[in-house]
Amino acid sequence: MTKTTMQIDTSAEMMENDILPKCREVHTNPQTQTAPHTMPKALSGSAAKKSPAQWAYERIIMYIQNFEKQLDNDHEVGLGLAGGNTGVIKIEGLGYYDPDIVTYYGMNQGGARTQLIQHVSQLNVTLVASPKHIDQPEPNRIGFQLASALDGEEDVTT
Repeated sequence: MTKTTMQIDTSAEMMENDILPKCREVHTNPQTQTAPHTMPKALSGSAAKKSPAQWAYERIIMYIQNFEKQLDNDHEVGLGLAGGNTGVIKIEGLGYYDPDIVTYYGMNQGGARTQLIQHVSQLNVTLVASPKHIDQPEPNRIGFQLASALDGEEDVTT
């Protein structure tokens, strides 16, 4: 007979666990391997002290990074937006402006520089596997660069 131990949390631990980020995914295709998510250190803390823009920005980085892990060397992450004719943007940067704006920097399919400014209440993003540029030996993995910057930054203001 094995003895089961039950962990009992203090009320402070219960409150903390209630505000920590949670994520769950279920997929019908067993080859879809998005979980477990690699969470930048910045995402492991409470969301209570973050603006909606910062919180959305950090989670978008996590999703981009995990999406890129599924791509082969011929593809990069592109961003498609629901509800518009923007098309797909090759992501070259991501930012936020407190309290409620997220912005995407990149290039559209025609090669024009593009910046999308979006309110967090309108957040609808589609990550797309886009072919890398033919002259580019390796795909650009923006998610890993963004996550590294996120974990290394204190408070960035301009």
